[in-house]
Amino acid sequence: MEQSRETYINAVGREIPKQIGNYVVKPYTGAYTTVPSDAPVHTLRTAGKHVSGDCKMAENLKDAIVKTGLKDGMTISFHHSFREGDEIIGQVLTAIRELGIKRLRFAPSAVVNIKNPSIVDFVKDGTIDRIEASGIRGELGDAVLDGLTEKPVILRTHGSRPRAIEAGELQIDVAFIGASAADEYGNATGQIGPNACGSLGYSFVDAMNARRVVVITDYLVDYPCCPASISQQYVDYVVKVDRIGDPDKIGKGAARMTKNPRDLLIAERAADVMAASRMFKENFSFQTGAGAISIACTNYLADRMEEKGVKASFALGGMTAAIVDMYKKGLVRVLECSQSFDAVAARAIAEEPGIVEIDNAVYSNPFTKGSMLDKLNFGVLGALEVDTDFNVNILTGSSGEMMGGLGGGPDVAAGSDISIVCLPVVRGRTPSITKKVFTCCTPGETVAAVVTEAGIALNPKHKYYADLKEDLENANLKLVNIEYLQQLAESLTGVPKPIETTDRVVCIVEYRDGTVIDVIKEIKK
Repeated sequence: MEQSRETYINAVGREIPKQIGNYVVKPYTGAYTTVPSDAPVHTLRTAGKHVSGDCKMAENLKDAIVKTGLKDGMTISFHHSFREGDEIIGQVLTAIRELGIKRLRFAPSAVVNIKNPSIVDFVKDGTIDRIEASGIRGELGDAVLDGLTEKPVILRTHGSRPRAIEAGELQIDVAFIGASAADEYGNATGQIGPNACGSLGYSFVDAMNARRVVVITDYLVDYPCCPASISQQYVDYVVKVDRIGDPDKIGKGAARMTKNPRDLLIAERAADVMAASRMFKENFSFQTGAGAISIACTNYLADRMEEKGVKASFALGGMTAAIVDMYKKGLVRVLECSQSFDAVAARAIAEEPGIVEIDNAVYSNPFTKGSMLDKLNFGVLGALEVDTDFNVNILTGSSGEMMGGLGGGPDVAAGSDISIVCLPVVRGRTPSITKKVFTCCTPGETVAAVVTEAGIALNPKHKYYADLKEDLENANLKLVNIEYLQQLAESLTGVPKPIETTDRVVCIVEYRDGTVIDVIKEIKK
């Protein structure tokens, strides 16, 4: 793969080649500068006609794949709601390999860390030759950074993925949608069945825009499936398999409460930042996420709400048992759920009328006529690194390994009024507050506050800086500047050795508007 020697310097100071293979770079110019065109939404969805007595059931996965007309070079997609318990992706790729189909673009909403079979094997044998997702952690991520793929991986935020599909940048030929329950005509859900995963919000855009849609389930129910997250009108074929996933891994392990005193302190400080803000009032809104610190922050936030007698209008994004508990206590009126992070949250959608399954596009797509992030007051986010310009790295670790995915973090930071990044000053012997992050994922202009165990740093360039500074000072919260945190981190760990890379770009990091905010280069062996 050739890449241009000519480069751009984008708005966060990153040097980006003007062209990388066939990919023509649009450099990042600012979080709010790109204006969508008036072009019609693009879709590959085809008209269909079924009459009474027609059957959509395929005999097996191979039968369904053949019926879809999948050929070399096409694009396939999956959703990641089953997380590390997912067994659908492996079964589908194995069937595709056995059919001899090659050079596919693999475009899931995110790559889960599947080990048996490994996705790396399907890249090595040529079944997959391109990858586009929000993250590629685990074995696949490490292999990509070592130069596994000839073509660079394109990484998109959760909001950018539906934008790219509707813009025609990511055209899906066949979407494989795993469902914990479905009927023989294609109505499907993740809310019931032995392996319930909850919201299927990440698959809605695939169902509505792919050329062909295959629903895969291990729990076939009588027609009509109720509730139905995916409608029969979008589905071409239905396949029943023995098992869609490992029930011990679906809905477990993604969301756990931390017992680490340092992390609990950070979580409580983040809740205090929200509670001190003038936006913390009746009918405020929030998103806290599913990391260990985030779960603890949710619990502290509930305490502050009860203390002050304040209730929230809605909570947004991925849901956890902690947020469901807030809803059941009457602290939150509506939970707008794009993903379910644990078994409690997965079941709650079917049981509670105020817990609503939402399309990921309405959650975070910046180029719609209104996403729910536009109405969000507070967003709590995790990070691997933050630098003195408040830029955030949520992808790569201290030695350059792939540690996470873009997820919705950049979307939440840009959409929420007050975005709060929580992280410790150091992790092990590695500073978390640095002079320059290895990979820029979230631009500093969208970050309002960084909360650590050593204090709270406010971003003087953020639009609500003056109000937030006044509110936190009135609450006697400990404020420090970001340079102090960086120097403290370095004093504890020493100056880290720079990560050595080649010039070859292996990952393109797109911002939510489709511009390139950074690239990741191959790590030197």
